[in-house]
Amino acid sequence: MKTITTIGILAAALAATPLAAQQSGMAGMDHSQMQGMDHSRMMQPTAANPYGPAEMKMHEKMMAAKGADAGETWLRKMIEHHRGAVEMSQAALRSTQNADVRREAQKAIASQTREIATLNAVLRKMGKSPQ
Repeated sequence: MKTITTIGILAAALAATPLAAQQSGMAGMDHSQMQGMDHSRMMQPTAANPYGPAEMKMHEKMMAAKGADAGETWLRKMIEHHRGAVEMSQAALRSTQNADVRREAQKAIASQTREIATLNAVLRKMGKSPQ
């Protein structure tokens, strides 16, 4: 019986850990100073992967995007997500001459730009400022 109680207590503690971590301010924590967590070299653009800066910028902006409720927050995070896709597609256009890749990148820029406009229109309809 004691083993079952101990397991139950441990399970409850483990289940509560993510919420406790979020409430303690770990969400949005600056991980760049953690030993072994320096991603700066990974984010440097190379010929094979010119997307690091755009990916980092998108990630930071998505993490910072907040609204008054879950719906507004989602809209704001998705706008940043789509902006990141546009920026990565522009990098692809600068970095490749492959006709298929260029065509898809141009299509992505057009569709993602339309989506950003749609999401901003929803924000305005909600009485919120667009971004």
